[in-house]
Amino acid sequence: MNYDIIIIGAGIQGAGVAQAACAEGYRVLVVEQYTKPAQGTSSRSSKLIHGGLRYLETAQFSLVYECLQERKRLLKNAPHLVKLVPFYIPVYEKSHRKPWKIRLGLALYSLLSFTPFESIPKSKWSSLKGLNVQGLKAVFKYYDGQTDDKKLTQAVLASAKTLGADIIFSSHVESIAIGSKLCRVTIINDGKKELLKSLLVINAAGPWVKSIVKRSSPIITAQPKIDLVQGTHIIVPKTSKLLGMYYLEAPQDQRAVFVMPWKGQLLIGTTEVTYSGDPADVAPLKTEIQYLLSVYNHYFSANLSQSDVIASFAGLRVLPQSVGSAFSRPRDTLLVGDNGDQSRMFSLYGGKLTAYRATAEKVVLRLRKVFLPTTANKVVNTRSLRLP
Repeated sequence: MNYDIIIIGAGIQGAGVAQAACAEGYRVLVVEQYTKPAQGTSSRSSKLIHGGLRYLETAQFSLVYECLQERKRLLKNAPHLVKLVPFYIPVYEKSHRKPWKIRLGLALYSLLSFTPFESIPKSKWSSLKGLNVQGLKAVFKYYDGQTDDKKLTQAVLASAKTLGADIIFSSHVESIAIGSKLCRVTIINDGKKELLKSLLVINAAGPWVKSIVKRSSPIITAQPKIDLVQGTHIIVPKTSKLLGMYYLEAPQDQRAVFVMPWKGQLLIGTTEVTYSGDPADVAPLKTEIQYLLSVYNHYFSANLSQSDVIASFAGLRVLPQSVGSAFSRPRDTLLVGDNGDQSRMFSLYGGKLTAYRATAEKVVLRLRKVFLPTTANKVVNTRSLRLP
């Protein structure tokens, strides 16, 4: 069978594009290297559906607004998967970001999201079980979303399948021949080669995005310079009954670190370390685990060590190449074609869990304007489509 679009990758971005393309009435095939969706980065995130409060600090206002709009849609369309939960931000005498700055950021965040925030009075600090109150100057409370990233990805892909998408798992993409009117994708499935044909290809392979580009012909040279940035999370025992999530400033480097109740334990993350190996081999470093433990011990007067870590996992972000800190880099998502307005293959660089639907909507709009025929019958609008 020939397809309009072949999508490589069944992470949240690939699943989102599949759903959006099927919603437009296109014939879609998703090719995934693993046996299930969300086996890479899309199951190794901080489990948050949020606007990115910290992105206000680097003036990424449009990104924050977009993510907050998508958070609102997910709360409506997937209430069984996304919940608003309280976040607490403690500010200390030695904190790099002073109370006035946090208050200003939260005021803007509240304005963009129509969700209130508050300052917790000193008389109620004792209710913040386990939190170190020595040198504490202020505590703020606001709300953001939490999800199970793997289940969310699976739900989006299931939605795409309901709308007509075909999916092939356990398949390795060997080559992509880009023609003037057709793309030929050769995959290895169950040890056998199979030739697939489509009008165009979407490379949504996440940290494998450049690897897929290298398998295409003619060779695509105009691609952005990127870094793979490793983010590690750890799971430790719940030492006290936290009221909600904690948004903490790491004393080592002033980065944002979250401490979150998660399935009866505590999830702590994340780190940002440049990675250069095979994406399949990414694994938490001992230095990252110690970094996260140190942040937790600093704020909760605990004495956890590496022997207390129940589990750990690492995922990879695709970020623009830079000599600066990964923490301050822009989080823009790029869609890059192989040949300008005549492109038959598009590669998706980056992408946020929260904004997957908005990203997919932009992808389909770009494809419609550039290349795909407008004869497809629109099935549904993903802005109001409830997830299974």
